[in-house]
Amino acid sequence: MDRHISASDADRHFSDMLREVVDGESFTITSEGRAVARVMPVDPPSQKEAVRRLLAYVSTLPRRYSGDWKREDLYE
Repeated sequence: MDRHISASDADRHFSDMLREVVDGESFTITSEGRAVARVMPVDPPSQKEAVRRLLAYVSTLPRRYSGDWKREDLYE
């Protein structure tokens, strides 16, 4: 859902606002009570949902034991 924030509050809390936008939140910025701008995520919400579904699917796959290994084995 879109949250309304005054231009002065947006200015004071811009970093916090951007962190929330990264998490999918959208903001309408107002000036003198009138909506003047919107700040929203660039990526469509459906992409986030697709990632969630993929991670949920991967977590259902059986785990495989790869045997004992050492870091040096990766460089042979």
